[in-house]
Amino acid sequence: MTTIAANRPSELRRAQARAGYLFILPSFVLYLTFVLAPVIVTFLLSFTYYDAIDGASFVGLDNFVRFLTDERSLQIFWNTLRFTFFAVTFNVGVGLALAMALNRAMPAFLLYFFRLAFFLPVIIAAAFVSIVWGYFYGDDLGVINYYLIRLGFAPVRWLTSSSTAMMSIIIMDVWKNTGFFMIIFIAALQGVPKNIMDAAVMDGANWWRRFSRIILPFISPVIFFNIVYASIGAMQVYESIVILTQGGPGDSTRSMSILIVEEAFGSFEIGYAASVSVVLTLVILVITSLQLIASRRWVSY
Repeated sequence: MTTIAANRPSELRRAQARAGYLFILPSFVLYLTFVLAPVIVTFLLSFTYYDAIDGASFVGLDNFVRFLTDERSLQIFWNTLRFTFFAVTFNVGVGLALAMALNRAMPAFLLYFFRLAFFLPVIIAAAFVSIVWGYFYGDDLGVINYYLIRLGFAPVRWLTSSSTAMMSIIIMDVWKNTGFFMIIFIAALQGVPKNIMDAAVMDGANWWRRFSRIILPFISPVIFFNIVYASIGAMQVYESIVILTQGGPGDSTRSMSILIVEEAFGSFEIGYAASVSVVLTLVILVITSLQLIASRRWVSY
């Protein structure tokens, strides 16, 4: 009897474990099928020349060498890095500035109005936002150029000049996404201890000292999260560029995600597109790792 009683807890644990595995099985199968398996296949295809008729033939590192020695691919890689740097800088910077501006006493209806106004673009699909901004940026019939001409200024070729196209896309990206970071920063700012801020005011600390010595250290983990999150998203930018410029003029706004799609489904260079995907993944991992290493110097937990 004692042995039977002792075995009951272990049998119960095994039964609970089996039930748990059954519950996670659908999610595991979906993850394996639609995430892990495509990643493995993409990695394997990156070392091949793939033909839909003859199948895949192993070419070693030729696809990666082609990417690293092709001036067009390197230009597109530079475009992606440039977009990422400015999009992350302004999205996080403007989001923090808006959060600081709205994290203060004001009438409730104004507070909710401004928060909604800045956050609303976040929930609108990027495709719709890009279409609307395409009307704003039009050379002849664009809204912005219309008012520039009315004010006596020369119209600007926002999307048809290589010197302004990338800047125009970054402006639209900041308008759409900065509200997301604003909301996260507002939540972080509300967690800053009010008694410490009041003590700093009583000690005569000005706004900048309170911001740099108290607020920034307290919200530094949130700043780090926003930078990493924004960087990963910006490195994969696709639909806004496709809709606004199709990667032009020339290749001045083409991103690596667009290159992957064009090579895979336009030129049917499946192996080369897979190698570009691997390169993009590795670059994101390297950038994230460098940010994590650098965060040890300025993030306070």
